[in-house]
Amino acid sequence: MKKFLLGVLMYVVFIILYFFQADFFNWFTIAGISPNIFIIFILFLGLFTNSLFSIVIALLAGITLDLVIGRTLGVTAFMFCLISIIAGYFDKNFSKESKLTIIIMVICMTIIYELVNYMMNVLVLDIPFEFAAFSKILAIEVLYNAILTLIFYKLILKFGYILEKQFKQKNILTRYF
Repeated sequence: MKKFLLGVLMYVVFIILYFFQADFFNWFTIAGISPNIFIIFILFLGLFTNSLFSIVIALLAGITLDLVIGRTLGVTAFMFCLISIIAGYFDKNFSKESKLTIIIMVICMTIIYELVNYMMNVLVLDIPFEFAAFSKILAIEVLYNAILTLIFYKLILKFGYILEKQFKQKNILTRYF
């Protein structure tokens, strides 16, 4: 029951982040480019929860975002699930205690997300590939996401360890007979 309530809470957090993304970060853009805080959120879930939970939340968040924005249904969901799976790999092979490691993970996930998303748009929508414009957008978004991760690192770790305690620790109640 606790995990279900945490799932509902994480979905509500996603909705709140959507409003931050849509309203707040549109005021604070760098060269007209805002950060993608959903990448940080899905990476956070993938690092601190189990893979099934993070994939389910990533799928729900991606479908919700596709429906709200009006994109092809499933593209964002696929990308978020990919981030969640890669985050699970990062969790098993890298330390979460290092600020530099977390920032590198965010940078890698932002690059992968934007690169695959842009390539899918080029192929599906048949738009021309513009390397210079894409590189500029990617560089600014990577920088913005890294700065936000640096600012909120302590908060990410604090809530991450709370989630990790619920999802990854074996709570065994011993009985004495």
